[in-house]
Amino acid sequence: MKTKLLAAVLLAGSSLFAAPGVFVGVGVGGYGPPPPVVAYALPPSPGPGYAWVGGYWYPAGARYAWHAGYWARPPYSHAYWVAPRYYGHRYYPGRWRR
Repeated sequence: MKTKLLAAVLLAGSSLFAAPGVFVGVGVGGYGPPPPVVAYALPPSPGPGYAWVGGYWYPAGARYAWHAGYWARPPYSHAYWVAPRYYGHRYYPGRWRR
């Protein structure tokens, strides 16, 4: 009888130091649509062989941040820039394509 009582007391006492096993999480499915594109004048090209990459909004944490447009050399011949897009509650980053 004493053994069972001692075991019950130890079990009950050790549960006082246990961490709670309940966790609550809240998630938001994707990003909302980005703000409208910022209008600005196109700067002159730095030279032949450059392609214009237009400015775009990109997700930065819980908000969108603006990346200004710039001139860039395509990474390979006949490459063209595909602008980032927001479609079906998902953000797809921009990329170079053939």
